[in-house]
Amino acid sequence: MVKKINLCYYKNMKKNYPLISVIIPVFNRENFIKESMLSVINQTFKNIELIVYDDASNDNTEKTIKKIMQIYEKFNILYLKGEKNRGPSFARNRGVEIAKGEYIAFLDSDDLWLKNKLSIQIKEMIKNNWDICQTDELWIRNGIRVNPHKKHKKISGYIFEKALKLCIVSPSAVMMKKNFFLQFGGFDETLPACEDYDLWLRISSKYPIFLIDKKLVIKRGGHQDQLSKTIKCLDKYRIYSIEKLLKTNNLSKEQKILALSELKQKCYIYIKGLQKRGFLDESNKLKELCKFYETQIYT
Repeated sequence: MVKKINLCYYKNMKKNYPLISVIIPVFNRENFIKESMLSVINQTFKNIELIVYDDASNDNTEKTIKKIMQIYEKFNILYLKGEKNRGPSFARNRGVEIAKGEYIAFLDSDDLWLKNKLSIQIKEMIKNNWDICQTDELWIRNGIRVNPHKKHKKISGYIFEKALKLCIVSPSAVMMKKNFFLQFGGFDETLPACEDYDLWLRISSKYPIFLIDKKLVIKRGGHQDQLSKTIKCLDKYRIYSIEKLLKTNNLSKEQKILALSELKQKCYIYIKGLQKRGFLDESNKLKELCKFYETQIYT
């Protein structure tokens, strides 16, 4: 059950530009959500609706959001709160369901946008008739700017091969057409983590994901409540995502070889971790999976 708090609309929107629905999923982020929302409110592009889905926070997140809504009562904001914590996939998908925009953009509750992010992105989307694109980003860890490793460097176009190895698309940097998102069924709500990795794999196996090579997102990390720190064994969910993709049987022969090769590599890394922790039954099951897929690589 979700609770509708408020919904206001701009009276004077530019008719030449489509509405963009911005979706922020949030859970217990009272120390971050204000800045994240303000980075949307302060965008130079104004034809926006902001949807904040509160995934059953039990801190002061709701109080903080309501205060911002009172201050910026003329801004187009919809706040929803779930009664049960269901995870970021559920929150984002619910936001998209009620979104009125032709385009959607996600912003994680601990990240920030530079003020011209949406303006630059929507112009490129319309000019090039792209279905999806992302921007580059600045990385901040524990308040200090850091440089990503070379393996994290974003590329533009058909990124499937690189996307298999690691998640090189940031939800906070993405904009896409709403119908395009719905075409792929949204985020997998069974996944507690790596749900973005899963979606980008499904998309990049069929379509290019373009890059605007400008750092328009501030990606903040290092805090203790990040999913990468609270959920262990992330490779387990990446393996699931690759296996699910293989079962659809819609990959080209080259893509299938790439996916099977990466699946094998991730399985063996995960097997070593399972054996080290004494989870022998799960380790043996994964070994059998690897043996099965080894026979599939060139068939």
